[in-house]
Amino acid sequence: MNGMFLPQAERVFTDHPKFAGVRIAVLVRGADSDRVSVSQLEIEPGVEVPIHTHDPQLDSIFVLSGEAEVFINGEWRRVGSEDYLLAPVGVEHGVRNIGREPLRLLIHHSPPLF
Repeated sequence: MNGMFLPQAERVFTDHPKFAGVRIAVLVRGADSDRVSVSQLEIEPGVEVPIHTHDPQLDSIFVLSGEAEVFINGEWRRVGSEDYLLAPVGVEHGVRNIGREPLRLLIHHSPPLF
C-alpha cells in the first residue's frame, strides 16, 4: 500500500446509506487498507444515529465540532469538540446532535467497515 493524501477540496460527501440527515465522506476504504476504514460524518441538528453495535469492528469516534450526546456504557453523555469515544466490538453506542449546527465526526473502524 502506498501513502495517501486527500485534500479537503477533494472530499466528497454523500447521503448516508442508512440514516436520513447524515452525510458521509469515506476517506479510507477497505480497498485502500485491510486494517482500517476512516470516514467523516456530518449529522444535522436533531438527528440521531440509533444505538447499535459492530462485529467485528471497533468504532473510534472523534468529535471535530458540534454538540452531541453519545450513548456508551449504558448511558447518554454530553460531548463537544475534541471529545473522543471508543466502542470496542459488541459495545452498544449511538449519537444524537443536540446542537444548532451540524455535528462533525471523524470515524475510524478496524477492521474496515466500508
